[in-house]
Amino acid sequence: MDRFDRAILEVLQTNGQTPFAEIGERAGLSPSACHKRVRALWDAGVISGQVAIIDETKAGLRTSVFVQATLKNQQQATLAAFEKAVVRHREIMECYLMAGLSDYLMRIVCRDGDEYERIHSEVLTQLPGVERVTTNFAIRKVLRRTAVPL
Repeated sequence: MDRFDRAILEVLQTNGQTPFAEIGERAGLSPSACHKRVRALWDAGVISGQVAIIDETKAGLRTSVFVQATLKNQQQATLAAFEKAVVRHREIMECYLMAGLSDYLMRIVCRDGDEYERIHSEVLTQLPGVERVTTNFAIRKVLRRTAVPL
């Protein structure tokens, strides 16, 4: 990636529907050259999707919960079964394999504590290989970025 690609990505991260003419102008490229570069970024997998960013609170999902999951063992089959199951649950927004005290860290969004209680008992504790879950409720969102620093 060169400075033109980074400039294109900066624009697209702000507004993915920006016309090629405007992106090209801001990046110092013609619209056709800009279009070719954007296509190349898609083809290379640098750009992997284009979505609308939803305000979770305004959509009624006022509670963010961070859950640490510790598995019964570290065997590859256990990790794979856990990861395969996690992707089936839409309320789990993010999941990371961790180094440290827990095996996974997940971010979950839900309406309230009652809904989280259901998710905890029906989803989290039923995931394959789970030995323990530790829950932390967010009090307030201070910062959420969607743009990657380039």
